[in-house]
Amino acid sequence: MRSITKMGNGGYQLERSNETPPTTSDQATSRWSSFGYKADVTEHLLAEQYGLCAYSEVRPDQLGLGTHIEHLEPKSTNPARTFDYSNLVASALSSDDLKIIDKDEVFGGHAKLSEYDAHLFVSCLHADCARYFVYLSNGGIEPARALTQREKEQAQYTIELLNLNSPYLVNRRKRWLDELDELIDEHIRDDMSLPCLASIDLVPTSDKLSPFFTATRQRFGNIAEQVLTNDAPELL
Repeated sequence: MRSITKMGNGGYQLERSNETPPTTSDQATSRWSSFGYKADVTEHLLAEQYGLCAYSEVRPDQLGLGTHIEHLEPKSTNPARTFDYSNLVASALSSDDLKIIDKDEVFGGHAKLSEYDAHLFVSCLHADCARYFVYLSNGGIEPARALTQREKEQAQYTIELLNLNSPYLVNRRKRWLDELDELIDEHIRDDMSLPCLASIDLVPTSDKLSPFFTATRQRFGNIAEQVLTNDAPELL
């Protein structure tokens, strides 16, 4: 999970709606349903997320998937934050995608729904969220080993809540990491530059990142930190 830095207010219409926020769950549902500027807000969100899903780090546009606007704190439990831009991220899978993806493969906001425990959830807006997770060669994700017991519980809760080990995600992460490992081995064997290889997937191109940024960053270790420091310090 990559830490997201919020920028701006999501546009005039969202900011205006947030001036008089809903006070009940029913109001939140009704007003959000009729809010006609979701496409504009999504554009703002995807720009600050470099095109990645906030939770899974897939690139929806590369997979033929849609997105939806996700409320970190559900509007049903905290209606006052319905139009609060600091509570919004873009998550992969649109309503249409749910019709073609098996139920057990659904991930991200559509897996989370209205469940949320602020004391357990590792938010993608936290600066250190990436340290809670480790990405495995088999495509799986699990709590990082260096965490405290409490932090491991938080990481596991978040993984399960967002279904980050969805078969859909595991399969795509494994394929990505397998290809990356082959390229790394090839570069080592042929004495080619690993920093140059790392920069291909860690430095934004046309303001977008390659998928699975954090898994790639972990794979390259110190080389990744070097590349980001030199070429994309805003992502550190």
